Amino acid sequence: MRSLLILAAALQPPAPCTPEPPCAAPTAAVAAADSTPLTLDQALARALGQSQEVRLAKAQVDLAAAQVTAARAQALPQLNGTLSYTRTYASPFNTGGGFSLPDSMRFAPDSTGSVAERLRYLEQNAGLAGLGGIGGLFGSLPLGRPNAYVAGVSGSQVLYSGGRVGAALKIADSYREAAGFEFREQVAEVALQVRRAYVRAALSQQLEAIAQAALDQALRFHEQQRLRLQAGTGSELDVLRAEVSAENLRPQLVEARNAAEVAVLDLKRLVDLPLTRPVKLTTALAAPAVVDTLGEPDPTAVAAQRASVSAAERQVEIRARQVDVARGAFLPSVSLQVNYGAQNLPGTTFGFNDTPWRRDVSAAVGVSVPLFTGFRRTAELEQARVELERSRLQLGQLKEGVQVQYQQARGERQRALSSIAARQRTVDQAQRVHDLTVLRFERGLATQLEVSDARLALLQARTNVAQAIADFHIADAGVERALGAAPAVPTPAR
Repeated sequence: MRSLLILAAALQPPAPCTPEPPCAAPTAAVAAADSTPLTLDQALARALGQSQEVRLAKAQVDLAAAQVTAARAQALPQLNGTLSYTRTYASPFNTGGGFSLPDSMRFAPDSTGSVAERLRYLEQNAGLAGLGGIGGLFGSLPLGRPNAYVAGVSGSQVLYSGGRVGAALKIADSYREAAGFEFREQVAEVALQVRRAYVRAALSQQLEAIAQAALDQALRFHEQQRLRLQAGTGSELDVLRAEVSAENLRPQLVEARNAAEVAVLDLKRLVDLPLTRPVKLTTALAAPAVVDTLGEPDPTAVAAQRASVSAAERQVEIRARQVDVARGAFLPSVSLQVNYGAQNLPGTTFGFNDTPWRRDVSAAVGVSVPLFTGFRRTAELEQARVELERSRLQLGQLKEGVQVQYQQARGERQRALSSIAARQRTVDQAQRVHDLTVLRFERGLATQLEVSDARLALLQARTNVAQAIADFHIADAGVERALGAAPAVPTPAR
């Protein structure tokens, strides 16, 4: 926002109060002494550093960073380790005894016999040899063992996924960038709200000062009429008219004071200040210097500077990558699986040294080819294409809206700037009319009604010029907002 100059001729400070009747100037002075000074820069620092809106937007940025990490994990190897212990208390394979064959079915040749005897035994008992081998085989199986330890490590790596993993990585990066642009947009919006609230609060306090000055002026005029009545040069009717004129200004002062309190409360809410803490706005609204609009950018180039447009462009990129993901569902996927395991079946719970570890190592390459899914993939691809087209149309609408917003804000600023000078001249003229009317009334050439009309005209003229200055600063903040100017998030002043 452009530097604020000190307002010189727009408002006149209230005149000191007369002893009778009393006014609220001493109370206001005490309240001002106990108030916390607050400049516009301090208000922006507090709002951008502590407001809930900015913290929510920052949380979205952090969430996007976490999602980027999660998306990248899909392209990295996946390793998992397992370790388990099983205690078997009862098993159908555990019958309480070992496996043995009867003597008539045993194959036991005599190694001390002659060759002819051994050949004859082999010819007669060849079937028993196979049966004994089978019994020996099943007798050594680890079935029904009470203790079992199993450890394993498995790993997998995607080798090819039809471009889906790469598209997911690009989606994550675009989402993170979009979150950053949304954060800038939110910061700019909060700054705009704070500037508007500060200007409106300052304007409300100025309008209260103008109403107080008009009432003080009417009270002084009433006091003059009372003194003239005591001196025998005035009438009781003039005193009554002056009193009525002053009392008619009190409701306007009360209304302006209430409006100022509400505006300050709204500002406190935005800058995260306790609502009960009194504040004093120290950045005055100033009549601006001449604004050169020849160097301002063309409305068609404004869209490139807006964070919201950049965020919408990232959304278009995300939709395009989602089309790639949907198209990749038609392609096969290739993955590598590696497993390494070990098993130990000790006779006791911790008897690891009694039995060896039996290892199991395997590796596999798998290819998955989608054949038919009930046209689900076709529908997902069509949906992704429709979403892409819709995001492109929304981007075009947003660019047009940004250009219109900039044109409106610039036109409003130019209108307010041109009206400030005209209204300032009106204040000068109204002040001179009021002074001349009072002088004519003192010489008996004007009525008290004319004095009251001149006072009201001066009050309205001062109100109009203060409103025009506030309109300019609000419009100027709107121009900066339309241009995409986002202040950095400062450390709030404590």
